[in-house]
Amino acid sequence: MKKVLIVGSGGREYAIGYFLKDEAEVFYAPGNGATEDFATNIDIKDFEELANWAKENNIDLTIVGPEDPLVKGIVDVFKSKGLTIFGPSKKAAKLEGSKVYMKNFLKKYNIPTAKYIETSNKKEAYEFIDKMDKLPIVIKADGLCAGKGVIIAESKEEAKEVVDNMLSGKMFGEAGKRVIIEEFLDGYELSMFAICDGKDFVLLPAAQDHKRLLDGDKGPNTGGMGAYAPTPLATPEIYEKVKEKIIKPTLEGMQKENAPYEGVLFLGLMIVDNEPYVLEYNVRFGDPECEELMPLIDSSLYDMFYYGAKGELDKIDVKIKPMTAVGVVCASKNYPYGKSEAAEIKIDDLRECNGYIAYAGVSKKDNKLYATGGRVLVCVGFGENVKKAREEAYKIVDKVHFDGKKYRKDIAYQALKDE
Repeated sequence: MKKVLIVGSGGREYAIGYFLKDEAEVFYAPGNGATEDFATNIDIKDFEELANWAKENNIDLTIVGPEDPLVKGIVDVFKSKGLTIFGPSKKAAKLEGSKVYMKNFLKKYNIPTAKYIETSNKKEAYEFIDKMDKLPIVIKADGLCAGKGVIIAESKEEAKEVVDNMLSGKMFGEAGKRVIIEEFLDGYELSMFAICDGKDFVLLPAAQDHKRLLDGDKGPNTGGMGAYAPTPLATPEIYEKVKEKIIKPTLEGMQKENAPYEGVLFLGLMIVDNEPYVLEYNVRFGDPECEELMPLIDSSLYDMFYYGAKGELDKIDVKIKPMTAVGVVCASKNYPYGKSEAAEIKIDDLRECNGYIAYAGVSKKDNKLYATGGRVLVCVGFGENVKKAREEAYKIVDKVHFDGKKYRKDIAYQALKDE
């Protein structure tokens, strides 16, 4: 049996391993309290040490889940030892690691995006804000902020205050000392994911994420409170435009930059008047979108990752199931404001539910599972359409019990508002 190592510990990594476990023996570094139910967890953090372990244990394929190890160069370390690893190089991961690099790349290769300025100069920032004729105004920290480095200011005064707080290091520390200020695009957001091998790509079904904490898209931004895929908001015409105007020029541009893009390219898109604009690139699967996408793959998941890593995507045909998946995140009591006390998780019988649970912020003690992280788990329901999949997802939510459980009750509302 093939051996796969998955780097990471969240719901995204859980989902990848859960749907690979019938094709391969799965190992996690570090994994979580629930991954050990079907895989082996390893506690090695150092990239060199982990690569040596992978070599000694004849790992056929390594898949990197989170952005942090990618931006720090884990792929380069593994490749230097002749190992097969799915993910972008350190150089290519700059597409997420630096928002300034990303925006300048978009401009250089004529890829549609919002008008912007990038600066570390307060006077320049203020002048640009004063000239903007539309509100709100978007301010982004340059570096990695775990998905939280974007502030939408409702007034020019607020925008200037945010710029002050970022440039001074008060907000986001070093990551905010260079900022991007850009126009607010008014449309609807989509997440699209392309499996890339440097030159070819496979575009997976579009998903829609729900970033805000509360129903009706209210409250603070989070890492994501739920998602669904595919979304009917992505028409065949939009898929074609994304391929031609965004993905192809991105892959060609990265080759010219001498950083061929291999791995998952996550496009955060805004659709304005049926035209796609890039809000951001991420260099890994979205979380919780990954939890809905993995069960939709109807061909070998191992082959998709393996041939993506090998630069040979043209050898396979990735098939997608004709169904919808809806995922609802159950978060801990104080999320996203701070840590919560560990709470034991109890799950009722799920045999009558059509779906699964992807575990994230959990640990195991004395054979009991505890909620120990912010986003604890994702309840994913399957169905022939969004409505049925959502019913199944909330059926699973009702069977999950732990103190302080919080979740949104309106996931996928955009796709159902006309029903």
